[in-house]
Amino acid sequence: MNTTTNAATDPEVASLNKELERLDSPGRIALLAERFGGGVIATTSFGLQAAVMLKLLKDNAPEIPIVFIDTGYLFAETYRYAALLEEHLGFEAVVYQPAITAARREAIWGRPWEEGAEGMEQYARVHKIEPMNRALQELGADAWISGLRRIQSSTRSGRAIAEKQSKTLKLYPIIDWDDEQVDRYIREHALPRHPLAAAGYVTMGDWHSTKPGVRSAKESTRFNGEKYECGLHLDSGQQDFQI
Repeated sequence: MNTTTNAATDPEVASLNKELERLDSPGRIALLAERFGGGVIATTSFGLQAAVMLKLLKDNAPEIPIVFIDTGYLFAETYRYAALLEEHLGFEAVVYQPAITAARREAIWGRPWEEGAEGMEQYARVHKIEPMNRALQELGADAWISGLRRIQSSTRSGRAIAEKQSKTLKLYPIIDWDDEQVDRYIREHALPRHPLAAAGYVTMGDWHSTKPGVRSAKESTRFNGEKYECGLHLDSGQQDFQI
């Protein structure tokens, strides 16, 4: 079973965390780009705060490939927002999709997200984890930058800037940002906002498992309140990442 390694138990990860903790987010991204070179990728969901990480990456490490996992079930507004941000920031995401289309999945196997926890886990493996595995392998990456933040959920509150997930080093340059910092950065840099932010959405994912809500209870807005994580950023023992 693949696991996420506690940063305190891995000397190399612990040392990297000490370096990263002394830097601001632009400095962290610049260091990671220099340290890992062609072996690092970043991911984006084109969610509500995605513009922040994308702007930081564009300004501080434009050579890092940005991967977009397209589940086939994102809101129409998310697809349009992705195109808007790509044009605004001047980049093109590398898109990875499941091996099976959404239409074929439903025609043959139905809607697994309506079948409880087991169905949701199976959905995550097919539509998120497998494409992410493929991205890591095909792009030759053993380091992965993500825009996770501690304040987003209870499952993220104790995470370090760097951690190991199986053989992949995961890196969170804005892990310590709060919502006010995010909002201020978006305003100061005049970044486009996701159109569903104005419709009351405080988190963003697939249309079938995300609903509007309030920031103080954002975990209840995903997967009928049964869980928050989509499958890519679960705790120890719950991932299927291969490298």
